Amino acid sequence: MVTFYIDSASREDVTRLLATGLFGGVTTNPAILERAGLGSSDLPDLVAWANDAGARRVFVQSWGAEAAEIADRGETLRALASNVVVKVPASRAGVEAAARLSVGGEVLVTAVHSAAQLLPIMASGAGFLAPFVGRMIASGRDGLAETIAMQAVVTATGSPLRILAGSLRTPAQMLALASAGVQHLTLGPAVWDLLFEDDVTAAAVENFERLAQGELAFVAAGQSAVLA
Repeated sequence: MVTFYIDSASREDVTRLLATGLFGGVTTNPAILERAGLGSSDLPDLVAWANDAGARRVFVQSWGAEAAEIADRGETLRALASNVVVKVPASRAGVEAAARLSVGGEVLVTAVHSAAQLLPIMASGAGFLAPFVGRMIASGRDGLAETIAMQAVVTATGSPLRILAGSLRTPAQMLALASAGVQHLTLGPAVWDLLFEDDVTAAAVENFERLAQGELAFVAAGQSAVLA
């Protein structure tokens, strides 16, 4: 089963998409907050309204120069709600912080750009790993191959680590990852909309609607004739 997450801090978009019942929650980071005109001080409010909208998980990112600082701040973020997943960067300090934080709850290690980075993250006990597929591709790497290789290692070793693929740009990328066993995908609202943009499907739906409306008109006319 594939679980989708909304990669956005826009209250309007998050509320609209969670209402569909098709998303497991929300993923955020400092860059996403900035795009929504928010900052770290807004995280308590963001977690509250995302949960009110039905999020099962809310991913929020800790920060700091040292592992202890990242871990301590992560504990503070975790206290915001029971379904908060603390995100830490795939740096030396971030992975060390993940080892500390994973004892008390779910942790995601983010900004992964190489399959080899998976190995210390597995050792940390983190529950999620987020490879940035689109950014790897933009940097000249094969983001799909790197992510699929991560999933292969997880499967081969029986690790409970879950790959949460991010920085996704196209439905084709999502399909390739799901085909390789990646079950968690996070994407922006615009990328989600691409899943429903198909000219042939749109024409079929329009035809169904036209026929249905014609049938309704026919039935209504028949009922009117009987009443007359």
